[in-house]
Amino acid sequence: MAGVQTYELGDWKLQSGQSIPAAKIAYKTFGDSKSPPIIYPSWYSGSIGDNEWLIGEDHVLDPKKYFIVITALFGNGQSTSPSNSDIRPFPRVTFYDNVRAQYKLVTEHLGIKHARAVLGWSMGAGQTYQWATSYPDFMDICVPFCGSAKTSLHNQVFLEGVKSALLAARKNSSGGSCEDGILSQGEKYRTWTAEEKEVGLKAFGRGYAGWGFSQAFYREKLYETVLGFKDLEDFMKNFWETWALSKDPENLLVMLYTWQAGDCSKQAPYDGDFRAAMQAIKAKTLVLPCQTDLYFPPEDSEIEVANMKEGVGKMEAFPSIWGHWAGGPGDSKKDVEWLDNKLREILGDDEELATKMASAYVSA
Repeated sequence: MAGVQTYELGDWKLQSGQSIPAAKIAYKTFGDSKSPPIIYPSWYSGSIGDNEWLIGEDHVLDPKKYFIVITALFGNGQSTSPSNSDIRPFPRVTFYDNVRAQYKLVTEHLGIKHARAVLGWSMGAGQTYQWATSYPDFMDICVPFCGSAKTSLHNQVFLEGVKSALLAARKNSSGGSCEDGILSQGEKYRTWTAEEKEVGLKAFGRGYAGWGFSQAFYREKLYETVLGFKDLEDFMKNFWETWALSKDPENLLVMLYTWQAGDCSKQAPYDGDFRAAMQAIKAKTLVLPCQTDLYFPPEDSEIEVANMKEGVGKMEAFPSIWGHWAGGPGDSKKDVEWLDNKLREILGDDEELATKMASAYVSA
């Protein structure tokens, strides 16, 4: 198993008409390249390593059975990002731009001509939907968990809150959903002082704290009984603030734009027709929201499945009070077990067939 690698894309043209000069996509593979491939994109703020909790011989995503490819979002700090480039200001990147780069990576560099499955948590789910609509014939199965095909208005409002908390430390106001911070006239880019970074990221983390987990999670004090924090303030400081302080603010803003702009129907041939995009999905799709997720609620997933062709999509909700965190990154062991079982059901039904057909997935 190799470590994190990068693939050079050249100057990468974006949906916005902008481009990322000398763009690179980061990735990591697990297993034998001759095994059925599974594409597993990263999530908001997550590194490639943050996806590895679901991979192993004790999980359904077993490298002895599958060739697993984790891909990193632009802006995550491993693929081309503000933190590892001198691109200022950084261009606007969509799920479409990310998945088109992933497609080039897996087809041209890794030699994959067909995937057994595409799956992912949170923004990884958004990329899964993008794969399913941009390349509907490329995969057999899609499993988006705790995410959406189109970022809802309520989700955009939540993101405006944490974005505004971050920008306020730099004395910027948000220009609105899918807009940058408002700068002074003639100002194209504003740097961060060390103090602004610290204040802004702490505020970002505390703002996020009310959304990542459910009301019941806090009511039952699972941050104490399961995660081991001594009280609420200890959790706020040493979980949420620590998480936020480990990130680069400009990276967070790049990925936040990608999330707010999420809509897999905003591409040809759908041109904003959401039902048409859902109808185009051909892969067997298992949609797994959490019943207590505050920003990707099951109602939105029901709408997505209802717009798919009959027999294509199915929805089941995590029976959990962990909210969005039920789907990752592996802190709730019961939810990991539940997810593994659902993946086993959809991938394991025809495991023998998938093994026999391995040659159909990878180019000679």
